This record gives sequence, C-alpha cells and structure tokens, in this order.
Amino acid sequence: MPNVAIVGATGAVGQEFLKILAERNFPVDELRLLATKRSAGKKINWQGREIEVEETTHQSFKNIDIALFAGGSSSTEFAEAAVNSGAVVIDNSSAFRLNPEVPLVVPEVNPEDVKWHKGIIANPNCSTIIANVALKPIYDLAGIKRIVVSTYQAVSGAGREGIEELEAQIHAIANGGEIVSQAFPYQIASNLIPRIDVFGEGDYTKEEWKMVKETRKIFHVPDMAITATTVRVPVFRSHSESINIETERKVSVAEVKAVLSKAAGVKVIDDPTQDKYPMPLYTSDTDEVYIGRIREDFSIANGLNIWVVGDQIRKGAATNAVQIAELLLKK
Repeated sequence: MPNVAIVGATGAVGQEFLKILAERNFPVDELRLLATKRSAGKKINWQGREIEVEETTHQSFKNIDIALFAGGSSSTEFAEAAVNSGAVVIDNSSAFRLNPEVPLVVPEVNPEDVKWHKGIIANPNCSTIIANVALKPIYDLAGIKRIVVSTYQAVSGAGREGIEELEAQIHAIANGGEIVSQAFPYQIASNLIPRIDVFGEGDYTKEEWKMVKETRKIFHVPDMAITATTVRVPVFRSHSESINIETERKVSVAEVKAVLSKAAGVKVIDDPTQDKYPMPLYTSDTDEVYIGRIREDFSIANGLNIWVVGDQIRKGAATNAVQIAELLLKK
C-alpha cells in the first residue's frame, strides 16, 4: 500500500481529501498530514488513527509515494522537493496546469494522460472539471465546434473566508448590522459579482481564461473555440454552469440524453413536466456532475443548451485528485 501525504491537510480541500480517501477505501499505509507552522501540532482522527499534523518542509516527503497538494503557494514551494524524494505529486493549484510537461487530468475525460507524467500531475480548475465531465460524452458523440459557458460559482470557491463572509452578511442584513466585504470586492449577499480572480488579457478574468485554456489542453484541441463568463453568486456550495454547445454534426436531444445517461460521473435530472433539474442545494456533498435543461438551441444549425451543477470542493477538487491517485495505482 502507498504512503500518502496531504499538504494543506487542515484546510477545506485537505479535509475533503481525508473524507474521500476514507469513503473510497483508498489503500493507505502511512498517512502524513502536512500544513503550515501555525497548524502543526494539531491532531486529526482518521480511520481509527490519531495523526499529528506536521509543518511542511522540504524534508517532509521521505518515503512518500503520493503527495496530494490541496493548493496555494505550497505547491510552488514544495512540489519539486516531493518529486525529488520519489513521490508523485497531484497538485490542486494553478501552478502547473498549463505547463506542457505536466498532464492536466480529468479521469472521465483523459485518463491516459496520467501515463506520461514526470512526477507532477495537475488537477484542473473546479469549473473546468465540472464542465469537461459534461462535455466529453457530447464531444465523443458529435464533436464540438464551439462552447459558450457562463458560471454561477458558490462562495466556498473562495475558501472558508468566502463562506464566513456570506454568513456574516446574511446575519447583518437580517439584523440591521454593518455589511463588511473583505473576501469579495463587493457585498455578495443578495448580489452577484461578475468577476472571479483578476482581470487579464482582453478584459477576461483569470478564472475565465482558466476554463478556456485548460479545456483545450484536456481535450488536446488547442484551437477549440471557447468563451466564458464566470460569476460569483450567494450560494454556499456547488457551482452551476450554463453551457451552449455547437456540435460538428447534428444530433437530437434524445441522443444527447441517452449518451449522458450512460456517461461515467454524470447524473441526468431533466424532466420539465415534473419541474426537475439540477440545483446546488441537492448536489452539494456529492461526486456526480448533474446535467439537466438539455434542449436544442434553435438559433444555429447544430446547437445545444445544457445546465450543469457540481460540488466544486468534491468533484471540482478533492475527489478528482483522489481519482487521479486511483489511476496511478492501476498503472
């Protein structure tokens, strides 16, 4: 059984790693929990073991086979040391995603890319993962010419601070208190913010460019036509996405529903007669990518609209990384 390290073990994604390793019965010999100096010394119970959190250093990875990095600056600081110690790094930060020497993997889409890693495998952006799981069956069915995606992203995508800020603002509104905005540039309660991460090329945000560039890399289609608008919404957990797709050939809605219903990692909830469709409220704390509102776009010859929802902490981060680790074990 492999020795596993979790870097950032006390954070939201790190805690989700622990939960998912247990749920999926991932085989672990030694489990090493690593975090900042501030968190060192904390004790965490996992599967009947009491494990003390250690400070992450360049010497932390001796005898480790798989190192799960929860994200943040620790990736650029310690990933190389982990690889040099003999570990395979599965990294949840954006540091290596667009590096041509590093595979960017969604197991339902491009599992074969795990084979050519050189010590580091990148976990894609959460919104990218959720979209790509939904798009792959359609891509295999009919090809994809163009994608237009608009996201509705939960505050937990900004970490614990985002959750606490929405909670505090809801309480302040209910009780006539002062609204304080620190995690987000504006009040998020009773509001939408059409900007996630910093603005960049062409006045698109970094989050929007992540979706474009990462999807092209995962599908190995460098000129795939994609445009994105990413929006923060006052929802605690689970990202939603409205995706408009132009396929290479004409397909019926029935064909699309049939192929999505059989796809790995997908759950179709689509019954307008019963008012059934995916919503964040019902997809939180699950691993499937939920798809509904599947319908033809009548404005173009080969157009489709789909509505996609997924838990960005689980499938959008921790679960996808653990699935990559499972691919490594098979390899």
